[in-house]
Amino acid sequence: MNHTFIDRQTGIVPAVCSLDCPDQCGLLVHKEAGTIVKIEGDPAHPVTQGAICNKVRHMAERIYDAKRLRYPMKRVGEKGGDRFERITWEEAIDTITSRWKKLIADDGSESILPYSFYGNMGRLGTEGMDRRFFHRLGASRLMYTICEAAGTEGYKYTMGASYGTDPEETVHAKLFILWGINAVSTNMHQVMLAEQARKNGATIVVIDVHKNQTGRWADWFIPVRPGTDTALALGLMHILFAEQLTNESFLREYTVGYEELRDHVRAYDPHTVSAITGVPVDDLYRLARMYGTISPSFIRIGNGPQHHDNGGMCVRTIACLPALTGAWLHKGGGAIKGNSAYLEHNVAALQRPNLMKKSTRRINMNLLGSALLELEPPIRSLYVYNSNPAVVAPSANKVRQGLVREDLFTVVHDLFLTETAKYADIVLPATSSFENTDLYRSYWHHYVHIQQPVIEPYAESKSNVEVFRLLARAMGFEEQAFLDTEEDMIRQALDHPGNPVLEGMTYERLAEKQFLKGKVKPLFPGTLRTPSGKIELYSKQMERKGYTPLPTYTPLAEEEGDLPFLFIPGPNHNFLNSTFAHNEKHARMEKTLRLHMNAADATALGIASGDRVRVWNHRGECELTAAAGDDVLPGVVVSQGLWADAPGRKSLVNALTPERVADMGGGATFFSGRVQVEKLH
Repeated sequence: MNHTFIDRQTGIVPAVCSLDCPDQCGLLVHKEAGTIVKIEGDPAHPVTQGAICNKVRHMAERIYDAKRLRYPMKRVGEKGGDRFERITWEEAIDTITSRWKKLIADDGSESILPYSFYGNMGRLGTEGMDRRFFHRLGASRLMYTICEAAGTEGYKYTMGASYGTDPEETVHAKLFILWGINAVSTNMHQVMLAEQARKNGATIVVIDVHKNQTGRWADWFIPVRPGTDTALALGLMHILFAEQLTNESFLREYTVGYEELRDHVRAYDPHTVSAITGVPVDDLYRLARMYGTISPSFIRIGNGPQHHDNGGMCVRTIACLPALTGAWLHKGGGAIKGNSAYLEHNVAALQRPNLMKKSTRRINMNLLGSALLELEPPIRSLYVYNSNPAVVAPSANKVRQGLVREDLFTVVHDLFLTETAKYADIVLPATSSFENTDLYRSYWHHYVHIQQPVIEPYAESKSNVEVFRLLARAMGFEEQAFLDTEEDMIRQALDHPGNPVLEGMTYERLAEKQFLKGKVKPLFPGTLRTPSGKIELYSKQMERKGYTPLPTYTPLAEEEGDLPFLFIPGPNHNFLNSTFAHNEKHARMEKTLRLHMNAADATALGIASGDRVRVWNHRGECELTAAAGDDVLPGVVVSQGLWADAPGRKSLVNALTPERVADMGGGATFFSGRVQVEKLH
């Protein structure tokens, strides 16, 4: 197949999916007369192999959506409304920088806070020119903790960094355990690889709080009470040690603390663990024996378990399991939490922290509501890009109370007038990823991609890199860092002698090939980036920081113990966080926002499937449609998807979520809130 332009306006063009998804698919974009007419998967990509999800398949409808922002605007109505009028880019940049110069003079540069995440996974647009600019400005620094911070830190204590199995090799596994991940909706190519393995005799087990699409696809679904995954993992260890199903030679050579762990897990006997987790004793034995005897065994650790109060310790504990059986020694065995450390680029060269004149305060993005309402000295200006915090941030009603402050000067750079943009003073139109040059690296597979512009910028839209160059010029920043081209920045990011995995990966080769695989070696035999160089089942580093050095189960916080239901606002199939929630086709495919309940709980409350229900706690309320059955355990309710605001619809599920942070990394605790449910009459 021809992967090059027939001409600039018509042809098939290689591209990469920009969404915050582990799969990072290779794409082929079909163009006619300068317009995208079709997007399909690239069959030449070794991992994604031409298969793509509905989200990216319909991306052209998002790019050419009539609601897309076309030019800069300023607010002329009340905050939270939709009254804006057109202005020029010159007026927008002058307004922003004039306000910032005055704020810096009056309140200091830390009164300005950037808020962003990975609405686009391109490295230049998410952690390149933006970081350079705000470092030089001296703004408050955002802690990027909303997604995987707790689990990443927990995994690091065990394994040293985000290293795991090569997903391409998981086709050789004979036992898959997908733990806390709705992979059918959020990691579809891991499902494809598991399907190939299943044809060769592999068994697929899913452990989760909700029997979603992935649970229904599995050979065996094991429901677990939310926040008790640590206890489940420790119960499996108890049986593995007790029944001598461990690989003693691997433990001796490649781990520290296995004898201490052996003694420690005696307290997690099957009856104790069953009472905590809701998993029957017989199922604990069955799962442990499968894991101890089937090889290769592979665990895909999902994002779900880390979004609890005990999320970091949970991931740290699950990460210990492959060491007990020596699964890392077998092709396709081991685990994946993430693989981002393999493809680590030259972060300092890209972000330029040396541009900071002094160290500035750091603000946890999960605490945005409190930061806007309570922080001293106060935040006076917020610059939002690649994110929609009015929908995605915890305790969303509190966030909106902060956004409505008339004394808060807010700028939003986005493709659409999002819920957050409606609170902005200045709104800037953003390009899509297909209109930019950028560098992409997966946090699951081992490939680096380049994206070169496929289409011209839409109307007056500009990329993050372009806007921060304009802001830097208007602020009088004269450093070369703000003159670098996108090509310069990609070269700087790839020039990283400290990471041999990127050896030979150059701008020229990427521009020619579109994607390249890093030179990744198996973890074992080898040395990890832990203090001991081994898998740390006992962590002295954790001990020094005040954590228990051995994996230990801690129950969820009892902050809302008087409310009967643990509330899990999980992802759905057709949105990615709030992205695509505004698209009518995707909303139709998702149909309605349901609340999955156990049938016994629903009956006790006089609720039947299809009834409208009010879900509430002291932070807020939602009105959802009940779906009663056996997909969740008693005492658990699950919603799916972050739905767009709409007149007459109360669907802001993150209004119910706590903003307290997890045990490690300042991570989010989206899944540790409690609610009450009642039928609407």
